[in-house]
Amino acid sequence: MTTIAFIGLGHMGRPMAANLVRSGFTVRGFDLVPELCEEARAAGVDIAGSAGDAARDADIVLTMLPAGRHVLAAYTGGDEPGLLSSARPGTLFLDCSTIAVDEARSAAELAVAAGHRPLDAPVSGGVVGAEKGTLAFMVGGEAADFDAALPALEAMGGRIVHCGGSGLGQAAKVCNNMILGISQIAVAEAFVLGERLGLSHQALFDVASNASGQCWALTTNCPVPGPVPTSPANNDYKPGFAGALMAKDLGLAEQMISLTGVDAQLGLLAQQRYADFAAGAGAHQDFSGIINTIRAESAEA
Repeated sequence: MTTIAFIGLGHMGRPMAANLVRSGFTVRGFDLVPELCEEARAAGVDIAGSAGDAARDADIVLTMLPAGRHVLAAYTGGDEPGLLSSARPGTLFLDCSTIAVDEARSAAELAVAAGHRPLDAPVSGGVVGAEKGTLAFMVGGEAADFDAALPALEAMGGRIVHCGGSGLGQAAKVCNNMILGISQIAVAEAFVLGERLGLSHQALFDVASNASGQCWALTTNCPVPGPVPTSPANNDYKPGFAGALMAKDLGLAEQMISLTGVDAQLGLLAQQRYADFAAGAGAHQDFSGIINTIRAESAEA
């Protein structure tokens, strides 16, 4: 039976680990927050005393951490042995965090130097996708390693794409979330405009969801209550995918735009809007809550 060390048991990690358990994998987890460990334990995850302990003798070491610096620190260790030195040679390292492309490549280089097999595999689909096991995985790394990781990925996701070499999973995630950030703002602006013009939310949804305006930000993450009962707008904008995370992801896109010299004006504008949104209460709201900022900043008719 495959043993998976799962490091990072937060909003995304815990349900992902639970889905692995339900699919028959042995999962040894660790998180720095004791309460998160207890929630994961209740879902069938064996809790280790440290990240290194979890990685020892595991077949796959999966990390789901907030930022690249956390991934690199977990790999190399500090006061305690890191994941790379704790795992047995040839272990498959599967990083599902969303980090910068250059950080993903640095992590892969460290893993290879330590005798391991790295994959970057960021996800899309949010907490709902993590709970339902329908996440999309964008994977970078060697094809043979992708094949080896596929059974575990299929236990957590519904769409898994091998995007190429190391770092290209993160590249796909950056591009995807730039599209998402821009489209969520566009949908929100359209609903506010519709309100000003006297158009009901339902009427606009019925038209756009079956016309050329159709997109995920509308049909799944609709920013107004009513048309999509499961959208965060019906639950006081509880995430979901928090504004702080969208701001972080668009910040990664901004770095890549600067590095490549792409004339991505809408991407940069979306990054600034979400940075401002996340600087306030929007940090802990679903990113579709930016519609309230648009309303508040719209001139009185």
